[in-house]
Amino acid sequence: MEIQPDVEVVFEFPEDRKKKLYEGYRPAHLICENCLTTGLHNYFNLNNVADEELKGTITFISPKDYPVCLWIGKKITMYEGRSIIGYATITKIFNQILNKFTEEK
Repeated sequence: MEIQPDVEVVFEFPEDRKKKLYEGYRPAHLICENCLTTGLHNYFNLNNVADEELKGTITFISPKDYPVCLWIGKKITMYEGRSIIGYATITKIFNQILNKFTEEK
């Protein structure tokens, strides 16, 4: 069973951190006040990070435990332990459980 990503994002990492990234990286994400959760990263253009913005997806653990906390344009802080290691800005939300502003049809 393949797990589907929850969001698509633009990642921001310091240049020295970009060189250490790998598929499956799992930092903590501050997705809402007082809520850190792990997320599995998938990068679209990891080999070209020096030339382009780094885009990809995040699959969070147990998103049902923190519903309606994300929106397009929200910037999420990422951590390793107590250290901030970067940011992810939401560009698409695939898992509508997380979407604070669902589209009406």
